Amino acid sequence: MAKNAAAVAAPTAKKSKKWVQIKRDKWMYALLLPGTLYFIIFKIIPLWGIFISMKTYYAGVDFMEADWVGLSNFIKFFSSTSFIMLLKNTLIISAMNIVFFFPLPIILALLLNEIRLQWYKKALQTLVYVPHFVSMVVIASITFMLLKESSNDAQSGGAIFELVKRINGTGESWLGGKVAIYWVLLFQNIWKESGWGTIIFLAALAGVDVEQYEAAIVDGASRLQQLIYITVPAIMTTVVTMFILRMGSVLDTGYEQLILMQNSLNKSSTDTFDTYVYNIGRVDGNYGYSTAVGLFKSIVSLICIQSANRLAKHAGQAGLF
Repeated sequence: MAKNAAAVAAPTAKKSKKWVQIKRDKWMYALLLPGTLYFIIFKIIPLWGIFISMKTYYAGVDFMEADWVGLSNFIKFFSSTSFIMLLKNTLIISAMNIVFFFPLPIILALLLNEIRLQWYKKALQTLVYVPHFVSMVVIASITFMLLKESSNDAQSGGAIFELVKRINGTGESWLGGKVAIYWVLLFQNIWKESGWGTIIFLAALAGVDVEQYEAAIVDGASRLQQLIYITVPAIMTTVVTMFILRMGSVLDTGYEQLILMQNSLNKSSTDTFDTYVYNIGRVDGNYGYSTAVGLFKSIVSLICIQSANRLAKHAGQAGLF
């Protein structure tokens, strides 16, 4: 009887202790309320919208009156001739960003961290942050002015086009080239976002214990050795976390940049899932079909982020969760 009474009393005591803790730290829990409400209102409640992908829902049609088609939208999407092209373009653009763009903010942060003159360091940080605040519309216009081809009426082309033309005799069709446009998109991203991406890594570098550098200097370590054996390992957890998050958006290429840079010559290379969803959903008003494409992207992103997190743990890193 005593054992049974103790078994019944244990959960009650545990709950009582929990409520005492909540009352004691009520203001700390209150700080969680805005974030919790945000996720409930904007992330959890809208999940009912995935049912749109299983209906023939168009703009202006009552949702409840739309015909239920089950997985027909998904079957139609996977069997369409556009699917392979969209997948190829999306993976090429995303892979180029991961291979060439993702490491640059890390390298730039490491270089900025090595600057000892604080006023010079802050000036450089400000300069590399500025492009982030420039509209993509402005960047697309600048790109067009630099790379546009010369016309038949003797009108000169862009500065870079004319420079290349003088070097090799023929200008390069950067804006219309099916392969060249990938590099144009990549360099736009590098110029616009590399500086802004250093913020997180510079914050991680600021947390490195100074005593480790002092001990390394006493042991005769060079600046390069300090970088390799102290600085890089100190931010590796942050690097892995950012990489896992980046893998979660492997199919996200953004539609604004691609819509602005797209033309009849490079359309077969710049059509991705994002532009496809925009054209089908926003332009054509076929929300059922476009929601199916968006849901496919979300499922793939979830698989990618889970796989990247598991690989990070197998490699000895903490992972994201």
